[in-house]
Amino acid sequence: MEQTLHRVAVTGMGAVTPIGLTVAQTWESMVKGVHGIGPITRFDTTDYKATLAAEVKDFDPRQYMEKQEVLRSDLFTQYAMAAACQAMEDSGIQEKVAPERFGCIFGSGIGGIRTLEAEHSKLLERGPKRVSPYFVPMMIPNMAAGAIAIRFGCMNSVMPAVTACASGSNAIGEAMRLIRHGYADAVITGGTEAAVCGVAIAGFSNMQALSTVTAPEAASLPFDRRRGASSWARGRRP
Repeated sequence: MEQTLHRVAVTGMGAVTPIGLTVAQTWESMVKGVHGIGPITRFDTTDYKATLAAEVKDFDPRQYMEKQEVLRSDLFTQYAMAAACQAMEDSGIQEKVAPERFGCIFGSGIGGIRTLEAEHSKLLERGPKRVSPYFVPMMIPNMAAGAIAIRFGCMNSVMPAVTACASGSNAIGEAMRLIRHGYADAVITGGTEAAVCGVAIAGFSNMQALSTVTAPEAASLPFDRRRGASSWARGRRP
């Protein structure tokens, strides 16, 4: 028997990015050619090979979450919640979808690595009793999807896509399949990451996955023959 496939549409969008804290701000920056890359400010990079990153700036999670929620969540979850809140407001569908037909598939390649780093430091410096009881639920990659599902009453499939740099795209594809094949009527989906921290930058640098140039304009040239090699890419124009 031939299966009927449902049409899938994007009904609302949200964004928290290095070049804007909303979809409108992000799009405006893209049109202007703003890249958002600059010196890392979240930790001392003195001994690091890579010193540049595209950090999210001026983000206030309290616009979207209560104080206790913020204290008990990693930054990657806070970014996801903010984007989801924006998307839900944009779509206006919350009261129009039955909870059992409403899902959330939200990707994260590495989850709460900032929390992992912070709590591991506590363990080494102050002992096991000082590790937060919220450490594990703050760290695991499915917490963004879980927090969003709790906020908006999603009782269909709620899970992450954890597939490295493809996590966000993977999540969107899985959400589309749920709707297309009739398993859900609506799904909150996307991707989130907050990995600008010492251990992550060190690890990615040592596996040669990050640019070591010092000029922000030359840090991300993935399809350019100058990428990571020329004098211009190292911060000195010929």
